[in-house]
Amino acid sequence: MQYDKKAKELRAEVLKMLYACQSGHPGGSLSCMEMLMALYYEVMKQDPKNPQDPDRDRLVLSKGHGCPALYAILADFGYFPKTDLADLRQIGSHLQGHPDCTKTPGIDMNTGSLGQGASLGMGLALAAKYGKKAYQVYTILGDGECQEGLVWEAAMAAAHYKLDNLTFMLDYNGLQIDGSNDEVMSLGNIGKKFDAFGFECFDVDGHDIAAIVEALKAPVSGKPKFICCHTVKGKGVSFMENESGWHGSPMNKEQFEKALSEQEV
Repeated sequence: MQYDKKAKELRAEVLKMLYACQSGHPGGSLSCMEMLMALYYEVMKQDPKNPQDPDRDRLVLSKGHGCPALYAILADFGYFPKTDLADLRQIGSHLQGHPDCTKTPGIDMNTGSLGQGASLGMGLALAAKYGKKAYQVYTILGDGECQEGLVWEAAMAAAHYKLDNLTFMLDYNGLQIDGSNDEVMSLGNIGKKFDAFGFECFDVDGHDIAAIVEALKAPVSGKPKFICCHTVKGKGVSFMENESGWHGSPMNKEQFEKALSEQEV
């Protein structure tokens, strides 16, 4: 598969969704695209024809506002028709502004309140250990989200229970709704923090699918995994890149047309 081409196709779907509903979160949806692609196209055990397979790998998109990227990939795999994407955030649509596992095929966990996905992922991984199941659990965190104490409670528990079936992936674009991480509340050396909590830590370019896959597949025993994915908020759209103002702003017609033109192969 030509991943550069596929990434542009998926980003185009995200832009169409967000322009149609005139709401949502473009910056963080675009920044985590390659992280999700690495998981779904290369790593995760999943079956669109059997989305409730008890042996499937699980994804918890803790930064739930980035769900348009996930919806685009699920539609690409056939979990639901691509035409459904046009109904994002509409009344009666199964595609809500944050993931809902009771409505959308392929969603493993409801998220939205930042910080909670870390504990939810930890719980799923712990349940797999107790149930002697072989599935893996992947949790995608936002960097601003890591200012929440619940993330660190989950990290402490994950290491305590030696959850080597759990991977935390950080979408580290350096920006959040109110500005940069450093301005709002610095994360310091986030890798050293997770290392101190007992994780096996990796540091990668979050837009390099091969590098992400290598880290995801690296063998780890007796401890959870943390992958710091360095990304660009608004990746792929020139006027959105590294701009915190595009955390949750709608596009006008001119901006949409320019953004979409930049996804042409």
